Amino acid sequence: MTAQHIRSDDAVLVFERRRRDARRAGRMREILFVALFSLAVVGAAYVGEASIQNFVEGLPGIANYIGETLPVLRPTHLVEDVGEWYWGFVRWSGYLFDTVLIAFLGTFLGAAGAFLLCFPASRNLIRSATLYFVTRRLLEFARAVPELVYAMIFVFAFGLGPFPGVLAIAIHTVGALGKLFSEVNENADPRPLDAVRAAGGSWPQMIRFGVLPQVLPNFASYALLRFEINVRSAAVIGFVGAGGIGQELMFVIRQFVYTDISAIVLMIVCCVIAIDLASEWMRHRFIGKEGIL
Repeated sequence: MTAQHIRSDDAVLVFERRRRDARRAGRMREILFVALFSLAVVGAAYVGEASIQNFVEGLPGIANYIGETLPVLRPTHLVEDVGEWYWGFVRWSGYLFDTVLIAFLGTFLGAAGAFLLCFPASRNLIRSATLYFVTRRLLEFARAVPELVYAMIFVFAFGLGPFPGVLAIAIHTVGALGKLFSEVNENADPRPLDAVRAAGGSWPQMIRFGVLPQVLPNFASYALLRFEINVRSAAVIGFVGAGGIGQELMFVIRQFVYTDISAIVLMIVCCVIAIDLASEWMRHRFIGKEGIL
């Protein structure tokens, strides 16, 4: 056997040994991950007092409550029964329209703020570590506080009405969309950016010609999705007096007017479905184009 064969056999043995070590280390990491994940699930179930027995025992109560909110609809008097069920349709429609407008303005302002902050919050677009750190923490703070808490603060500061709701949704939207936008920026193809830099382009020109043509379709998609979410959020923050249909829904819940609860909830569901369909159509129309800029 030649020296070359001996060296070859040694290399194979070294490779096999390293491969076994790597597989063993991989299995240990998998076992550790499964153990930690299982521990987290058990801990969360304990803290959340999750119990299948309590869930099963509580199901009849849920069914009874839902049954209380459903109106009596007789086939022979269907029109009259529906009219009695939706006795406040005109007023509720006005509140629901206010909710949609609150969500729309809050989404618009929040998306605009996220658009401005997402570029300095992208690691591949900014060289200043300080600016990157500050912007990231600002976005985290904006989305860490729930909209309901923001709404309570602004209702205390500005009084009852839709304005606190707009501010609450806008601030939370800045944090949520800013994170999503910055992650889209970080996944952008770096070659157009390098080309703009090589041509002597400035930082704004790099954003305009190297980044935006790539990321704007995703920006639009996320903004439309956020608008759908904000419509539901605008209904919830009405519970603390921030305007819209939520304020009326909270009133009928406190007054135990059960049929009004189901009527208002059904209107909110239909509104969200309509917005979802319209947003889907807009996404396909807008994002389906080959070039936006």
